[in-house]
Amino acid sequence: MNYSKVNNIVGWICFLIATITYVLTLEPSASFWDCGEFIASAFRMQVVHQPGAPLFLMLQRFFSIFAMGDTTKIAYWMNIGSAISSAATILFLFWTITALAKKTLVKAGEVISTGTLISIMGAGAVGALAYTFSDSFWFSAVESEVYAQSSLFTAIVFWAILKWEAHADEPKADRWLLFIAYIMGLSIGIHLLNLLTIPAIAFVYYFKRTKQATSSGVLKTLLVGILILGVIQYGIIQYLVSFGAYFDLFFVNTLGLGFGTGVLFFAILVIAGFVWGIKYSIKHQKRLLNLGLISTVLIIFGYASFAMIIIRAKADPNLNNSAPKDAFSFLSYLNREQYGDRPLLFGPNYNSQRTGVTEGKTLWRKGAEKYEVAGKKNDYEYSDNTLLPRMYSDDQRHAEFYREWMHLDESKKPNLVDNVGFLASYQIGYMYMRYFLWNFAGRQNDEQGQGSGFEGEWISGIKAVDALRMGDQSHLPPSTIDNKAYNRFYFLPLILGVIGAIWHFMRNQKDAGVVALLFFFTGIAIVLYLNQKPLEPRERDYAYVGSFYAFAIWIGLGVLAIREWILKKLTPATGAVLATAIGLLAAPVIMAEQGWDDHDRSTKLVAHDIALDYLQSCAPNAILFTYGDNDTYPLWYIQEVENVRPDVRIVNLSLFDTDWYINGLRQKQNESEPLPITMKPEQYVQGERDVLPYDDYKIAGNVELKNIVELLLSNDDGDKVAMQDGSKSNFLPTKNFKITIDPQQVISTGTVPAADASKIAPEMTWTFNKGYVTKGTLAMLDILAHNNWKRPIYFASTVPSEQYNGLDKYLYSEGLAMRLLPLKADTAATEERAELLNTPVLYNNVMTKFKWGNMKTATYLDPQSSDDTFIFTNIFSNLAGSLIKEGKTAEAKKVMDKYFEVMPDKFFGIRTVVVKYYIAENLYKLGETEKANDILNKSGIYINKELTYLADVSQSKGSLTGTQNVQTALYYLDRMIKASKAAGQDKVSTSLQNIFNGLESRFSMYFGQQQPQ
Repeated sequence: MNYSKVNNIVGWICFLIATITYVLTLEPSASFWDCGEFIASAFRMQVVHQPGAPLFLMLQRFFSIFAMGDTTKIAYWMNIGSAISSAATILFLFWTITALAKKTLVKAGEVISTGTLISIMGAGAVGALAYTFSDSFWFSAVESEVYAQSSLFTAIVFWAILKWEAHADEPKADRWLLFIAYIMGLSIGIHLLNLLTIPAIAFVYYFKRTKQATSSGVLKTLLVGILILGVIQYGIIQYLVSFGAYFDLFFVNTLGLGFGTGVLFFAILVIAGFVWGIKYSIKHQKRLLNLGLISTVLIIFGYASFAMIIIRAKADPNLNNSAPKDAFSFLSYLNREQYGDRPLLFGPNYNSQRTGVTEGKTLWRKGAEKYEVAGKKNDYEYSDNTLLPRMYSDDQRHAEFYREWMHLDESKKPNLVDNVGFLASYQIGYMYMRYFLWNFAGRQNDEQGQGSGFEGEWISGIKAVDALRMGDQSHLPPSTIDNKAYNRFYFLPLILGVIGAIWHFMRNQKDAGVVALLFFFTGIAIVLYLNQKPLEPRERDYAYVGSFYAFAIWIGLGVLAIREWILKKLTPATGAVLATAIGLLAAPVIMAEQGWDDHDRSTKLVAHDIALDYLQSCAPNAILFTYGDNDTYPLWYIQEVENVRPDVRIVNLSLFDTDWYINGLRQKQNESEPLPITMKPEQYVQGERDVLPYDDYKIAGNVELKNIVELLLSNDDGDKVAMQDGSKSNFLPTKNFKITIDPQQVISTGTVPAADASKIAPEMTWTFNKGYVTKGTLAMLDILAHNNWKRPIYFASTVPSEQYNGLDKYLYSEGLAMRLLPLKADTAATEERAELLNTPVLYNNVMTKFKWGNMKTATYLDPQSSDDTFIFTNIFSNLAGSLIKEGKTAEAKKVMDKYFEVMPDKFFGIRTVVVKYYIAENLYKLGETEKANDILNKSGIYINKELTYLADVSQSKGSLTGTQNVQTALYYLDRMIKASKAAGQDKVSTSLQNIFNGLESRFSMYFGQQQPQ
């Protein structure tokens, strides 16, 4: 049979299987995290967060065309783009595995037998399909994120170097190397992970061009590969732009020429230099020099996709992150300066003392006629620096985690051994190896793993093995068993991959070494470079999919190892078929069967609908303050793409401290007029009023907010205080603010209904809750002072309370957002620490406007979506409780009926018990006794199973596991007993009491008695 034809056919079959899988399981709209920003930016060609992904945006824009003008389908078709990119990755992985297998099994000129052909195709299919159904890769394949296309480019370049190797002795074979260079250049416009293949590619080149490899040659090749990686990462991506920026600085500030002339002159120099160098290499027959220069040119050509960033930034789109319009802002954008630095080889520990400040490079910004100094990049000096600092974050939560994880006391100054220990045990052992084993051994659940032992761990499904790691597994709790991500592979894919790796090293050490290098640089090397902090807001397994890709190659080659063992008793063809069948069952089949339900997002619309609900919570022309990714990016998507509530201005508080973001808010966007910000650009430009200190002047009473803002914006030296460096700064003289209220104004603007005129406060008074004022906080105060109640002001319910700036007692929930209302303080609610509600508006939103993301019927709810069930349940509970207090029991019953109609019955951890308790409490008050009893009985059973598991694990470990969960569960179990007793439901209370007594005795050895009163 024709090998090439069969190789193509089977490869495309794997592509088809992957495509069908991903299309069937992809999310029909935007997903959480960065997806909303990417979709919105791709659709309207806008500028995403640093360092940008321009080629990704352009490719996704192409896929949006297939929506045929239906804006509600644009996200779906961009998700299709990721699905097809991922399926294409599987295709190139298949061809990579078959190329390596053929090279190892078939000698040059040898005729391929049927058995060998089946073996090679079987190896390719098993490895490719195993990666198809691997947890981390599948996750990125069904949403519009950069990692699908990044994986595709990685697969292409690794496949291409094997193509070059196969044809290296033929004329013009080096065109494959040039192709690789161009693909790498393009990949920079998607994600930098592709560059980590360079060391492996360098070794393929070395082994092919060297007759006899030597130790020194191997070492030199490794260094050359790393050097090339560094030249591209720093020399081309950063310093090429940096030189252009400083050329422009010289031409503009020194020679007095226009902006951009220096960049243009530098570009001409670079082009002329490459032209001369290429001609020189041709003339003098310098083959390697010619190859290097042309490859560099092609990398720069591919990298030129970033021109889109500058072009679109100059157009001032709605989403214009960092506004990289000029040389220096573009350089800052590429360098990710917004995210700060982290020490890699040498630096401080988390408890090192700051001893001084070193003045660094000058920061430049574009002025009216020349570049102006925006300040200096200052670096702190520390005592107790160490090599390889891994425990460096001085955030209090991180410091506590370091100490607990490494068993350090308060006075201990971590040394090199401690830091290496943290690297090995946490960054590699926990974060990387946990992710690796998710994919090839099994996964406990999809809860965020923070080292607890019962959230987000890897498991195998083999009880004895899992018990050694996590304690007694005989009573697995519902939160694990019912979790869709409870996946057990019984180590089979892992074992197959290890067998494949051993076989590969025994049969072809050079190629196995190349794959191992790819595995290392796309896995452990990333761990070293990222130097990850603990307590990340989400799992980061997507960063390591390149190493999982490399391991999938060995899973495929494991089929060849099994074939060799089987061949001793069977014919070659039969042995090949049987080995392939064993490989398919051991890896892709079990991975697909176990993983399908927790990767099937086809019925979930939570991110889409919650974005809609955030906006529908707002009155017309509102200003909505948000804070994080998941209360901002989905909103950007639904507003920018589906044109939902274009009148609402979304203000992300995490970006509010930057001048470029404030500039955007002072412009009209969609149907939203500019915000009432009176600050002039020169008053908040980079380097001006970045942080203003608080200096208590003991001012009696509350000061009008407008006067505070005027003082903070004043240019009069008399209104400033001297700083330690000799400069003068505006300052905050008091934290006691007020806004005087004109009742007619707030009624005429619709802020407060005329019927509620008696509730209007004569003035809003509050205490500012921070010891300094940032640029963003100043902008918010400016808006509050000068809005004059013309535009409704809201805070998203997920905004941290410290971001309210002390306005808590004036924020009333109207759904997923809290509206700022000038009403007299609700002292009863304050004493109860209850959430303030604007009940009529909230009722209308819940009953007529909100959508619920198919939460009730969705096949799978990811952790973020299940978290949102808590948010919605709280809304239902609070609304029903408020209606009951007002005597509106009929409306309260309708709210409860709506809850049961749209919210899932499932428990998502102990937190679900908490919110369901309040639902039950309201049901008792409404006379819905059976429903309340049902909730409490199910909650009691759930708590019993959860805590029995934690008690068993605690006993096996000799210390309490899940302290917070145990205490919370027992506290609310106690409250359930009291609530059921008060409702006269003795049978329920007795049952719950028995559960409590049993659990209390199990945990009494760890903390005091918990008997309910």
